[in-house]
Amino acid sequence: MLIGIFGESCTGKSTLAEKIAGSLPCEVFTGKDYLRLAKNENIAKVMFQKKLTGAVDGENVVYVISETEHLPLLPEGAIRILVTADLETIKARFAQRMRGNLPGPVAAMLEKKHGCFDDVPCDIHVISGQTDLDTVIERLK
Repeated sequence: MLIGIFGESCTGKSTLAEKIAGSLPCEVFTGKDYLRLAKNENIAKVMFQKKLTGAVDGENVVYVISETEHLPLLPEGAIRILVTADLETIKARFAQRMRGNLPGPVAAMLEKKHGCFDDVPCDIHVISGQTDLDTVIERLK
């Protein structure tokens, strides 16, 4: 089974991926982790796409995506999970990652990117702080 978890930074994608990995035996990839498959980026990307395609009906793979440019790597048959959060939650979590300080340019970037995944088709929509993650995992089993 291939599970694609996508959404903006600090929405809870990694938390969901960790819970899934704790419940289902799976390999988890994030962003450009696929580069570890080969020294050449193009070769690594091709290898990763084959791995993802094979995972649709094979081994469990979770791919966590924070950039819209990586969405095309998800093949047909992947379970697509959109994870969203309101802008204030995202800013608060990002500030926490930056030791309590959210510089103006970073806040502006988060504001600009907010909602960039909202129109992407998904099978499951997780709203951070509202959706029960255990229920999501049960749907995957």
